[in-house]
Amino acid sequence: MRHDERRRLLDPTGLAFESGVERLEDGVAHVAVLTHMPNVRAEMIAWWFGTYMNTTEHYRRWHPRDHVWMDWEDKRAGTHVGAHHLVHEYIGGQLQKLRISFHDPVEQLGEAAAAPGRLLVCATVGLLARPEVKIARMVHAAHDTAWGCELRSHFWMGHVETPMLGGLVQALANTRFVRRRGASLTAARALEAHCHEEMTFLSRFLPALYAESRAPA
Repeated sequence: MRHDERRRLLDPTGLAFESGVERLEDGVAHVAVLTHMPNVRAEMIAWWFGTYMNTTEHYRRWHPRDHVWMDWEDKRAGTHVGAHHLVHEYIGGQLQKLRISFHDPVEQLGEAAAAPGRLLVCATVGLLARPEVKIARMVHAAHDTAWGCELRSHFWMGHVETPMLGGLVQALANTRFVRRRGASLTAARALEAHCHEEMTFLSRFLPALYAESRAPA
């Protein structure tokens, strides 16, 4: 599935390609991860991103081994939309320093993205040291079920944006040859494993944490 087909994630019945790594014709490495999250609701994941996760301690709980440090830029109370999540995390044993910029899912996918019982988290992934450089795109799609929710996480590695370096550089960076060299399938598989692990960790503690936040003082 290409990034321009991401509206397919609005369908709660799922996709033919649910988990794994594939090389697209344009050279992009597409990563798909399906996580079953018992007793988790989409609104809990929205609360995790938008309200609760504010410290490195919170972030490390999400993945105790791989998550190292975090901060926010342009964060507004109660939402992650419009904010930039600054992180240091290990993926495949390599320390990554990233700037994850969250976008309005309604602007990206239409009004259906805001329907009850679902959450769409849309973002671009960039370099922390070079905020103008983006290297990937990401969507998390959570759909409530009778037993919890299904979370479909998709990443497109190799979508490069370098506006400050000029259109020619950006065009070169998005050629099939450069994408295949810059976004290896080894790195894609490491991202698949990392995402599966962190979302599984989240599913284990989020219901109790969310219930505690709603308990009377």
